[in-house]
Amino acid sequence: MEADLPTVNVRLWHADAVVLFDWLMSTDLDSIPITHPAQKQALADLLSRLEHASDVDIASSTSEEIAAAQNEVARDMGW
Repeated sequence: MEADLPTVNVRLWHADAVVLFDWLMSTDLDSIPITHPAQKQALADLLSRLEHASDVDIASSTSEEIAAAQNEVARDMGW
């Protein structure tokens, strides 16, 4: 993304970021139903941002950390 483009800061719970990163890394973006090519690009951009997040090294999460994050996120889903 170019530096002169407008950006939005989104704060994620660490466990959500780990779960999203793990899912995006294991998902074939070509198989996700989309209505516009920009949707797939936005998911790829999200993956890249999570992979290169400077404050937390999400990309090096272990399988145990991923499982713990999945349990945390799913704990109080209510559905």
